[in-house]
Amino acid sequence: MWRESSSHFSDRREAGRVLASMLRQYAGRPGVVVLALPRGGVPVAFEVAEAIDAPLDIFLVRKLGMPGHPEFAIGALASGGVRVLNDEAVRAYDVPASVIERIARDEQVELERREREYRQGRPLLDLAGRTVILIDDGLATGSTMRAAVRAVRQLGPLRIVVAVPVGAASTCDELGRVADEVVCSRMPDPFSAVGQWYRNFSQTTDEEVRALLQHRAGHSRAGGARS
Repeated sequence: MWRESSSHFSDRREAGRVLASMLRQYAGRPGVVVLALPRGGVPVAFEVAEAIDAPLDIFLVRKLGMPGHPEFAIGALASGGVRVLNDEAVRAYDVPASVIERIARDEQVELERREREYRQGRPLLDLAGRTVILIDDGLATGSTMRAAVRAVRQLGPLRIVVAVPVGAASTCDELGRVADEVVCSRMPDPFSAVGQWYRNFSQTTDEEVRALLQHRAGHSRAGGARS
């Protein structure tokens, strides 16, 4: 587990530059891919991808919420046609398969809409046999990142690195049990919310996501074939 000081970031781009300094060992390595969790993770991941000269892509995750309690995840859908289920929760609450399918269909529609919006026809990078650096702008409960790790694992990467500028220490520690490496630049104590550790935490727009992905698109296409 890597960590630095507990000072604030001016914005996500600065946070990405700080995080990149902690990922220098991946610079220039063949087979490294940077994946951002949209939207807030994209500006952070862009700076990392620029610094280590790696392809940048997005990895969308849509939670499958419990009927009547949508904030409680019973599974997730992700880029690449991946579905993961919390089998223990499904059994414990006796959620019928037909209900899961209905929820999954609804979430798949939204996931595909966002894929079209952000990726502009570019396919997900081939992750098989690669080192994948999964990036978000911070970790509070970590539920989305855990789902992302489980989903990426199904696509056959060699190694999964979770990297964030700021996170709750307990969450960063927990993710160390599902990822191969976790890099949390700031783990302040006490930790309340991710946004409190940014001086500017304004919402990342769809336009910004598209622009940053397009800027790195040439590198992403080059990374689509195994190097």
